[in-house]
Amino acid sequence: MKSAAMIAAAFLLITVVSAQAATVQFDKSWKEQRFSLFSSNDFDLKGETLGVRSSGTVSMLWTRVPPALWPTRNASWQWQVRKGVPATDLTLKGGDDRDLALYFVFLPKQVAARMQDAAVLDLMDAPGVRILMYVWGGKHSEGQILPTPYLGERGRTIIRRAAGTGAEDEAVDLSKDYQAAFGEPVESLVGLAVSADSDDTDTSIDASLSRLRLLP
Repeated sequence: MKSAAMIAAAFLLITVVSAQAATVQFDKSWKEQRFSLFSSNDFDLKGETLGVRSSGTVSMLWTRVPPALWPTRNASWQWQVRKGVPATDLTLKGGDDRDLALYFVFLPKQVAARMQDAAVLDLMDAPGVRILMYVWGGKHSEGQILPTPYLGERGRTIIRRAAGTGAEDEAVDLSKDYQAAFGEPVESLVGLAVSADSDDTDTSIDASLSRLRLLP
């Protein structure tokens, strides 16, 4: 009984809906990472849906991916922006506000095994880390792969939707995008994060992300 309870707790953030897919649960296993003591978004965790409100603020909500799902190679989700920030240059440090960003954090398997308890900022600085950020926002063309002003060679921004309001369904091939972004085979998916950023333009965001699914 004790062993079964421990296994259940380890997989609390994700409900397996079939042998082929897992649906991410937005629950208390997600933690907020602030970048300023006085700047914090409002994240509303509702099971399969995450509500996000930002008012001249920026912060990130993150969670780890259990080892059983490290081989994830595809993902899908739904997101909606009801109110958003202006179109910005996402390659410009200090001027890169965006409505929503969904992060997929990858590590080499050997490094991942050593860092299962690491905080998100430690993961993002780990040897061999690579980060794909799928973004709704910016003034760039959909499908563009951009350098990030903060992560250097560790991260790439992929524009899914330019700045504006609406609701969209997304499906991405993580292996293909990783190869295009970094020129190498995809590694183990160890973390997920969601951010909203309105501090540079001092504007507001009202958005949501739901039905995030991880697939082989």
